[in-house]
Amino acid sequence: MAPTDLRLTVAEARTIYDVTDIERALDDAGPGRNEALAALYDKMHQRGGERFLVRPSGIDMIDDLYTSCPNFGEVIDDLRKHLALAVAGSEPLQFTPILLLGEPGIGKTHFARELAGKLGTSHEFVSISALTAGWILSGASAQWTNAKPGKVAQALVHGDFANPVVVLDEIDKAGGDARYDPMGALYSLLEQDTAKAFKDEFVDIDIDASHILWVTTANDERSIPAPILNRMNVYEVPRPDRDASLAIAGTLYRHCVNEHDWGFPAEADDAVLECLAALPPRDMKKRLLSAFGNAKLAGRDWLETGDFEQSRPGRSRKIGF
Repeated sequence: MAPTDLRLTVAEARTIYDVTDIERALDDAGPGRNEALAALYDKMHQRGGERFLVRPSGIDMIDDLYTSCPNFGEVIDDLRKHLALAVAGSEPLQFTPILLLGEPGIGKTHFARELAGKLGTSHEFVSISALTAGWILSGASAQWTNAKPGKVAQALVHGDFANPVVVLDEIDKAGGDARYDPMGALYSLLEQDTAKAFKDEFVDIDIDASHILWVTTANDERSIPAPILNRMNVYEVPRPDRDASLAIAGTLYRHCVNEHDWGFPAEADDAVLECLAALPPRDMKKRLLSAFGNAKLAGRDWLETGDFEQSRPGRSRKIGF
C-alpha cells in the first residue's frame, strides 16, 4: 500500500503537565483550600499527565473534505502541505492558526468539525460571541466564588488528546469589559513557544497547550486586534457556487441516509439536490431532516419537492428515484 493510501491515525503519548506539580500543589493546600480545585487536582493526579498526540500516517487523510466542503479548497490545499511534511518526518501535524473569514452560514464551523474527525483527534467548540470575560478561555482564580478552569484547560485535562482542534467561533464578535479581554489569553496561546507553559488561572499549573490545532472563524476581520490577526493565516472562504452547493447537498443526503435506517434511497434525485442546493449550507441539514419527517408523515419512503415547503406541503410533485 502506498504511503498516500494510508488513512489510519497514529498516536503517541505526550506529557502535558507534570504530576509532581500536582502533588506539590496538593501538599501545599491549606485548610481553606478550594474543594473544587482539590477535586480537580485529584483527578489530574489519577489520570496522569500524558495524553495522546495523534500524527497523520497519510497525506490524503483530509481529501474527502474537497467533496464535503468544496468551497474550502484553498484551506485544504495548504493543510495538505503540512500533512506532507508531518508524514515525511513521522511527526504530529502542525499548522499556523487558521482564520476562516466569510459570511454567516457558509459552513465554517462545519469544516472545522469535519477536519477534526479526519485527523482523528477531538473537537472543542468555543463561541467567542458569547464570552464576556477572558477567564472563559484561561480560567478564573480559585479565590473567586464559583471559579473554574477555562476551556483550554478543560479540553486538555478532561480530554484524551494533546492536540485537539479548538474552534473559536465568531472571533470578531468578542465583547465585554475591556479590563477582561476575552481574547487576552490568545496572545500567548497562539504562539507555540509561550503555549508550552500555559497557566490556567484556576489550575495554576503549567500545561503544555502548544500542540492545539487552532481554527477561528469571523465574518469581518476589521474588529480583530492586529496582534491576534498577525498570528493567523487568513482565508477568505467564498459562498459555494451551484456545483459546490450540489456537492454539499449530496454529501449531506448520503450521510443522513447512511446514519439512519429510515428506508430512503441511497442517492437523492437531482430535483431534491436542487432544493437543498438553493439553501445556505448552515440550513441544509435542518431542512433535509424536516423533509424526511414530512415524507414519513405522508407514508412515503421517498422525498418530494413539497417536503421542503413546510407551509404548503400539499403543493408538490413526486420525484421518481
